[in-house]
Amino acid sequence: MIRRIKNAKSRFGQDGTAQSGFTLIELMVVITIILILASIAAGQYQKTVLRARETKLKSELAVMRKAIQDYTTDKECGPSSLDDLVTNNYLRMIPADPITNAPDWVTKSDDVGYSPEQTCYGVTDVNSGSDQVSPFENTAYSSW
Repeated sequence: MIRRIKNAKSRFGQDGTAQSGFTLIELMVVITIILILASIAAGQYQKTVLRARETKLKSELAVMRKAIQDYTTDKECGPSSLDDLVTNNYLRMIPADPITNAPDWVTKSDDVGYSPEQTCYGVTDVNSGSDQVSPFENTAYSSW
C-alpha cells in the first residue's frame, strides 16, 4: 500500500498537479524506430528509381531501333547518324540516355541490310553509352 502511494506521488508535482511528457529514453526509442523505417524506405525508393530508368532505357532503345529500321526500309539506305532520324522526322529529337542523362548513344554500323533492295549501309543498331552494369539483370547497359 505504501509503495502504491509513492508511485502515485511520483507522477504528481509538488503542488499535486499531474505531470505529462515523455522520458528521454522513450523519445530515443521512437526516433530510432523512425530512422530505421526511413532508411528501409530510402533503399526501396532508390531501387524503384533505378528500375524505372532501366525500363525507360529499354523503351528508348526500342523506339530508336524501330526508327532506324523504318528509315532504312523507306530510303533503302541506313542513316549515317542518329541526327538523320531527326532531320527526316523519324524521331522528334534524340532522347537522353536515362542511365547517363546525356544523349551519348553508341551506334553500330554493319554491311548487313534489312532488305535486298538496300543500296547503301549506315547505322544498324544503337546502345547505351553507359559502362555500368544492371544490378537486376547483371548485364552491362551497353549490351542491351
